[in-house]
Amino acid sequence: MSAVNPHRRAHTPGDPALARCQAWLERAVIGLNLCPYARAPHVGGRIRWVLSEAANSDALVEELLRELEHLRQHDTAEVETTLLVIPRLLADFEDYLDLLHAAEALLQALGYAGEFQLASFHPDYRFEGADADAVENCSNRSPLPMLHVLREDSISRIVDAGADVEAIPERNQQRLRELGHEGWRRLFDAD
Repeated sequence: MSAVNPHRRAHTPGDPALARCQAWLERAVIGLNLCPYARAPHVGGRIRWVLSEAANSDALVEELLRELEHLRQHDTAEVETTLLVIPRLLADFEDYLDLLHAAEALLQALGYAGEFQLASFHPDYRFEGADADAVENCSNRSPLPMLHVLREDSISRIVDAGADVEAIPERNQQRLRELGHEGWRRLFDAD
């Protein structure tokens, strides 16, 4: 695990929900290089992990808005991105998608579009048109529902540096097909 980031919200040390999601980030996202840009903020302690305490969608949206403001108020060198882990809500993937679409519309309506974007992760993630059991879905399958708040300028820097972000989904699909479901499960056998 990375050093403690002073900008993370205080949580009980070793919170099991956060620990599971951090292990997923390390073993799957970084370990399989599903996102080649995740390692640097993780190692640098610039990922803000927030455990949602929301009991309903309205409260979750309030938490998301607080995180957007937190990112606005802190430099990228301090906190690059936020992972909002949602343990109490949105177990149903369709409900999660409904909230995600509403949150994206809210970002647009409140003037956050162009500054931030959301990436989506869920235990039952399913890409449009994919079979529910397709191993390729695992690239976005996290232990708990999550909203990843990304800074647009961070993405622009990656693109400007010559990264081929368009190739990432196809590369990930190939990597996961080679790994298979059994290989995916083995990543988490230590849990």
